[in-house]
Amino acid sequence: MPRPASCPPRASRRASRRASRRASRRAVLAGLGALPLAACGAAGALGAEELAQAAPADTGAAMASNAGQRYRLERVPGVLQNPWGLAFLPDGAMLITERSGRLRRARLPGGIEAAPVAGPPEVAATGQGGLLDIALHPGFAANGLVYLSHSVRTAAGNATAVTRARYDGRALAGAETILQAAERQGGGGLHFGSRLAFGRDGTLFVSLGDRNQRDRAQDAADTAGKVLRVTDTGAVPPDNPFLGRPGVNPAVYTTGHRNPQGMARHPDTGAIWLHEHGARGGDEVNILRAGANYGWPVTTHGVDYSGARIGVGPRAPGVTDPVHVWVPSIAPSGMAFCSGRALPAWRGNLFVGALAGQCLVRLTLDGERVQAEERLLAGTLGRIRDVREGPDGALYLLTDAREGALWRVVPA
Repeated sequence: MPRPASCPPRASRRASRRASRRASRRAVLAGLGALPLAACGAAGALGAEELAQAAPADTGAAMASNAGQRYRLERVPGVLQNPWGLAFLPDGAMLITERSGRLRRARLPGGIEAAPVAGPPEVAATGQGGLLDIALHPGFAANGLVYLSHSVRTAAGNATAVTRARYDGRALAGAETILQAAERQGGGGLHFGSRLAFGRDGTLFVSLGDRNQRDRAQDAADTAGKVLRVTDTGAVPPDNPFLGRPGVNPAVYTTGHRNPQGMARHPDTGAIWLHEHGARGGDEVNILRAGANYGWPVTTHGVDYSGARIGVGPRAPGVTDPVHVWVPSIAPSGMAFCSGRALPAWRGNLFVGALAGQCLVRLTLDGERVQAEERLLAGTLGRIRDVREGPDGALYLLTDAREGALWRVVPA
């Protein structure tokens, strides 16, 4: 049957659809249009940090979350290359790390400045390593101290380090490495951990991955697969749980972690909350207790990428259970509590970015118990690397891509 005159050729229709999809994606990258709420896509067999990047999906009309909070996205002008961490300066500007080793500055409404900030430490930007998290000293307004976690090259391989420097509004100066994790051959470019969080007492918590050598997480003399707690100069606090115990690194605060890439201090209790990547399933949210063992690789809710069992199962004597688990994996990264200043229906909720899951996860809490989970922005922005609440009460998201971006979640 001949094609009606009004019906274009099939090739033309395909080209038209492709053009429409490209235009829709450009609209997302321009911060235009409203965004849908949907369930977060499940990770596949390799549903973790190692999954490939994906382009933003088409978008539709804005909707409210299950809590009734109406919101929209705004893109901060400018492009970032694989951004990792974000910190807010007292003057309203932001410092953003890029895994390649650059430190960028952004300010609203102007956007991300083209010239990088001078003075960050040299990094080993291979695999998952590079310039990673950033945190400001609690007394930053007086001392200007900025803390950066990053990977460095050692004789045995790449290791996680923490460097501090003074920021004068233009550049970093006086950089000194205050902490360097132990390393041994075979770690490659995987599982550096690297989130930073200051406790109420001014001590610094540093998450370290197992470097893809799972036996290290239960070796108390090793720093891999641990959370360390140090002073602002890198010294060991006198009340650390393993101080003075033979065969244990005195900086260790907790053990049994795989690859923790989200850490935040609870605004009311002061407790440090942490999440970490599982293998094939078994991503966890944990609340840190001094001296606690969180199980990896003795216990996990996931399995190996081959499907083989890991350890003894989800529980074992002497292991602290997680407060929340994702099976299959969403590959969590970044974590922030919402104060509700700008988004009141989300007050007290915990927000987690998802890399493989490509969504923003909202956890409703009842004290230290997770009541419910909602997954927002599914497939809209791609891989969400970091989540922070800004001084304006908006949520700020970093997307992990070669042309990554900084987005604001604001009330609609």
